[in-house]
Amino acid sequence: MTLNFKQLTFIFILMMGINEVHAQLGFSHEIGVIAGPVAFQSDFGVRNDFETNSGNTGIGIGLVHYINFAYRADCNCYSTDTFFNDHFKLRNEISWNKTKLNHFGEWVDRASTNSSYETLVHHTGTANNFDIGTQIEFFPKSIRDFQSFGYSFAPFISFGVHFTAYNPDYDTTLGDRNNVRNNYFPGWVSAANPNVNEDPFLFDENGTTWSVVGSIGTRYKLTVLSDLMIDLRWQYFFNDQVDGLDHNLTSNKANDWLVWLNFGYIYYLN
Repeated sequence: MTLNFKQLTFIFILMMGINEVHAQLGFSHEIGVIAGPVAFQSDFGVRNDFETNSGNTGIGIGLVHYINFAYRADCNCYSTDTFFNDHFKLRNEISWNKTKLNHFGEWVDRASTNSSYETLVHHTGTANNFDIGTQIEFFPKSIRDFQSFGYSFAPFISFGVHFTAYNPDYDTTLGDRNNVRNNYFPGWVSAANPNVNEDPFLFDENGTTWSVVGSIGTRYKLTVLSDLMIDLRWQYFFNDQVDGLDHNLTSNKANDWLVWLNFGYIYYLN
């Protein structure tokens, strides 16, 4: 992971440098913590299957930092009243999520009548991801009015880009996981390359990738200097090995992605 953390550190330093420029311009800052359940959508299980979607769930936690354009830290006053300042915030985030993965659905159900599918019953995986990135959040209602208790709830939508360091793992209860036959399912191997030893569909090495993030949520005004937050995030990775599995079944039509329901606490620094 040495290279990955160096890359993440560089990005973090760059983000902090940008934040310092914003601070010098007088914008205020907010910090917070987030946590909640993650539903990981991967090559484990069956597409659009409720058991898969509900079974492959994990946990995510993170630290968030906001640049608030509506308020100036240098004078403790509101900034110029523009549409952008009153309706947008910049969100920087460092987060981690982990999900235990199992196979569910029709393929596993066939194991009771066909031994070829028993491998899926015993095969498990783990998605383990460290994220750093930035999102732009849009608040349809006035940020100024929300901060002055004009209303209790401030809904928002956001979009951004994250850099992800992933470190998946896999295992089997059939014996030595390094024995390829213990983790072999015939459907994973393409017809063009039937030799299982030459078809790398299992991965336990770390790597990095980019991802796009979108979310919808709301804040609740708790005190003058604090908010509660809830948002539902969708994150799509530009890689299909984040879960440690990249098979050749026809159901493998997309890269790995996740849905994360966040609950957070936000504190205003200025």
